[in-house]
Amino acid sequence: MDFTPSEEQAAAQGLAARIFGDLSTHDRLVAAGSGTDAGLWKEICAAGLPGAAEETGLLGLVLLAEEQGRTTAQVPFVASCVYGLLAIAEHGTDEQRERLLPSFRDGTAVAAGAFPAAGTVHAEADEGPDAEGGGRLNGIVPLVPWLRDATHVLVAAADRSLWIVRAAGPGVVTESVETTAPWSAGRLVLDGAPAERLGGSGAYEEVLAGARTAFAGVQAGVCAGSLARAVEHTGAREQFGRPLSTNQAVLLRAADAYMDTEAIRVTAYEAAWRHDEGLPYAEQALTSAWWASEAGRRVVHAGQHLHGGTGADLDHPVHRHFLWGRQLDAHLGGSGTVLQELGELLVKEGPE
Repeated sequence: MDFTPSEEQAAAQGLAARIFGDLSTHDRLVAAGSGTDAGLWKEICAAGLPGAAEETGLLGLVLLAEEQGRTTAQVPFVASCVYGLLAIAEHGTDEQRERLLPSFRDGTAVAAGAFPAAGTVHAEADEGPDAEGGGRLNGIVPLVPWLRDATHVLVAAADRSLWIVRAAGPGVVTESVETTAPWSAGRLVLDGAPAERLGGSGAYEEVLAGARTAFAGVQAGVCAGSLARAVEHTGAREQFGRPLSTNQAVLLRAADAYMDTEAIRVTAYEAAWRHDEGLPYAEQALTSAWWASEAGRRVVHAGQHLHGGTGADLDHPVHRHFLWGRQLDAHLGGSGTVLQELGELLVKEGPE
């Protein structure tokens, strides 16, 4: 395994770091509230970052996802890439790719993902010679991150088939929902909504594994950003005439957080690398999701704790990392649920 970024991946990550670092500032995040920073999204798309994610593979997207997480940038970048750009590029028909991909590349179209399949959405395929993979969807998805920004929603039906619906289409109702992190989320209600099928057998599992890997990359960035703030704070803040960072308890807590962050990062890299190499990666995607959920929760708690009373201030930048870390834990399914799924997969596959 070689996780060294290619020249193209390194260039894309550097560009993302500069744009997110320059524009995803505390003042702009406060101004955005629970919505998206439209100006930042425009800059990201003008720089071609969605297209770069498509060209540099899942590992490239994980690298870019880290930069979004590091600054908790309030844009639907990763969601639109995994549920729109990459899903259609890998599982769409030639006609779907030609029709849909250009708008996802330039950001005029934004995708959200109603995942995973939980038995609440039922699909009925159209019949007849002119059906062409169409269908109707009925059901409710209580929480879809970034739904309020989406022009398209990739919906996982109860039978694990994938369907694309237009967020503003007939039979589709979206309602605002507040979450731990300000992810512009919503409740999706489908009542005979027209939809088009995406992919066939195995597409659901592939898209879900890719999404888990990419959002683990976001968590790696969130944790790295939280830890960087904690290091800066404990290095500058003095107690009894010396920096807090010289206290052994502080050093050990920060060291544990650093190791957890690296574990999240390397497992996400491994899953993404295996995907790009055409190797099976279901186990690795679940492993990265477990680390992101379990260890990510520890890291953002540590980052807030190391700030002392300042960390309890809801307006302090480190608190946003805390909220993102907890929301990503929930979005990935929770460490217990992910671990159970990983165990079931290992038992099913048996020893090599």
